[in-house]
Amino acid sequence: MARRLTDFTGQDVREGAVVVYATRQGNGVRMSEGVVRQVGSYRDQTGRTHKTLTVQPTGRDSGEIARKTRDVVTISVEHVAVLGYETAPRH
Repeated sequence: MARRLTDFTGQDVREGAVVVYATRQGNGVRMSEGVVRQVGSYRDQTGRTHKTLTVQPTGRDSGEIARKTRDVVTISVEHVAVLGYETAPRH
């Protein structure tokens, strides 16, 4: 049985989840909101598996400078918080 993928609060991270994650903005960091499009993983050269999320930014960001692009990004799942879900969960 596979382990569930959760954020640090215990919420399930799955496709359709609306998440908040940190992004770079110049020399600083801002918080961005996005919708998870795909959950994946990769194995590094030491053999450890790391979970990744492919996220579509919604355009809602902290800070004063607007986001320049809404391209899909791949992020690590380590410091992600789930806000809610875009659609009803599929069983």
